[in-house]
Amino acid sequence: MKKPELLAPAGDMEKLNMAVRYGADAVYLAGTSFGMRSFAGNFTPEALPKAVRLAHEHGVRVHVTVNTMARNDEIRALPAHLELLEDCGVDALIVADLGAFRLCERYAPHCERHVSTQVSVANYATATAWYELGAKRVVLARELSLDEIATIRALAPAGLELEVFGHGAMCVSYSGRCLLSNYMTGRDSNRGACAQPCRYQYALVEEKRPGEYFPIFEDEKGTYVLNSNDMCMIDHLDDLMQVGVDCLKIEGRAKSAYYAAIVTGAYRHVLDDVALGRPIDPVWRDEVEKVSHRHYSTGFFYGQPGQYYANSRYIRNYQVVAIVTDCDETGLATLSLRNKFSAGDEIEIVGPDTKPFVLHAPQMELPDGTLSDEVRTPQMVFQMRLPRPVPVWSIVRHQVELSAKD
Repeated sequence: MKKPELLAPAGDMEKLNMAVRYGADAVYLAGTSFGMRSFAGNFTPEALPKAVRLAHEHGVRVHVTVNTMARNDEIRALPAHLELLEDCGVDALIVADLGAFRLCERYAPHCERHVSTQVSVANYATATAWYELGAKRVVLARELSLDEIATIRALAPAGLELEVFGHGAMCVSYSGRCLLSNYMTGRDSNRGACAQPCRYQYALVEEKRPGEYFPIFEDEKGTYVLNSNDMCMIDHLDDLMQVGVDCLKIEGRAKSAYYAAIVTGAYRHVLDDVALGRPIDPVWRDEVEKVSHRHYSTGFFYGQPGQYYANSRYIRNYQVVAIVTDCDETGLATLSLRNKFSAGDEIEIVGPDTKPFVLHAPQMELPDGTLSDEVRTPQMVFQMRLPRPVPVWSIVRHQVELSAKD
């Protein structure tokens, strides 16, 4: 079976560093315009060349999203943006609009063109048509089953690559094309500004009874009738490889750097184990449970994914407390504080190609050389003696219940 490319989200420079160092084959990111995640950090024109250079230095490809549904005034600005991406050496452009697709051919001729999931490619005829127009890859609609993907692979041109989402948030609207956010809040999901009103709790108001709210029930399960589960296919990578997908994509450009690191690292190790026929190390499978997430499902790959009706809250059981910025061969680490913790606390450390291990936090050395049981100032640099060396960009976390309460 062919091992698919692992494509990880990179919403800003810190997330890019995490994705690259935790095992991504490729990353996807955006400039400050034309991307479907306006509230990710994204990359300015000055930062884009640095981002591409960093990824390429580690042998990682860069895909840039140009997949909003642009209006006339926006499309006029696209050629200059595409020329910038071409000059930066971007490997691929992810495009949804046909006009933008043709402009990419003209203004960024050395970039591959990938057709976004926003286009809802759901059959082999559509996939073939895009290939004939010059697409190197199609990102298939998330609503497809494994059997449907296998049919597309069998009947579409062999030279056309197929990409699928394998992990992350899902949308109740077909391929994410929703007008609800625009109507309710003025934030257009089709230009990257979705307010996620599908996560709200709704009630009915009768015309002659203003102020009286009647809960909406779907059977006995609750009132979050539009709320989707998150997708997680880490237990089924052999099936995805069997149907012949070329790329496995992790959703989450607007999520944290911790999420980018942990999910990328988990899929990297499990994917490699499956490809080589090795037993899967459960320590990596467990990692996807240690990031903020909603209840998991397997998407549409095996049928309807179902929804979680009780609430729309995230499950959060771990908090990042520090990031390792340097570590010598004796285990003396320099760290940057993210959240407060104390000497004696049970903490975990996980890093690039480094299995998580548990220790009790020792005293910390402050910049002035004094020892302290606690570092209080976010981003403060301090030192801590670890039982063994760990790579730069390793994460220190501790278990704490952060899930929202009723």
